[in-house]
Amino acid sequence: MSFSSSNRPPAAGARAAKSAGTARRLPGGRERRPALAALAVILILLGAAGSALIALRSGDRQYFVAVNKDLPPGYEIADKDLARGDLAGATRPLVLWSERDQLFGKYTTSWIYKGQFVTRSNFVPDPVPEGGALVGVSLESGRAPAEPIQDGDIVRLVRVPANQDSGPASVIAPAAEVTAVNGTSLTDGKTGANTTVNVTVLVPTDQSTAVAASAAAKTLVLVKLSAATKPEISTNRGAR
Repeated sequence: MSFSSSNRPPAAGARAAKSAGTARRLPGGRERRPALAALAVILILLGAAGSALIALRSGDRQYFVAVNKDLPPGYEIADKDLARGDLAGATRPLVLWSERDQLFGKYTTSWIYKGQFVTRSNFVPDPVPEGGALVGVSLESGRAPAEPIQDGDIVRLVRVPANQDSGPASVIAPAAEVTAVNGTSLTDGKTGANTTVNVTVLVPTDQSTAVAASAAAKTLVLVKLSAATKPEISTNRGAR
């Protein structure tokens, strides 16, 4: 005797129902194509927006004047000596590349090294003012104030006795103008170690020999004066 249930669907009908359920769960290729196309459009738009942002930032970038070789003091500047560069951060004193022609025909006040960005205080209309002389001095700890010395400062140069000399100190340059500084302080703020600062000063010609001799003998002391002090001879550079 055999039994059969009237509730069991035919085998063919069961397979058809299963296939219909699977079709409802997985979209076909035609249904996926619009979504992929939309994603491609979004990616293209994002790329275009990124390119536009980069272009805008490039347009805001400013370029500044640097030199393309080492230049000695008194060197006359020409276009061939200059290079273009850009810097991030505080760049206010630097000369804009668009204003480089204002430097042509001027003279360097001190050594400027390849790749160095320049300011207007690096140059003067004349190599050395008439009646003046540029003298380089090297100062060790105890020979100058601990606070930074800057170009444009007015200083007094004093000759002091050597160790075995008991003679009095004497002023050999009452009011000299500092035109360049290599190193700004005689004491390292982090380590406390003493350092050396090299300073170029502008003095009258008749004082230059005494200043140079005292500097070579290491008997020179630099005294920083008030900014209101008028130098005996000046580069007339104006604002620093």
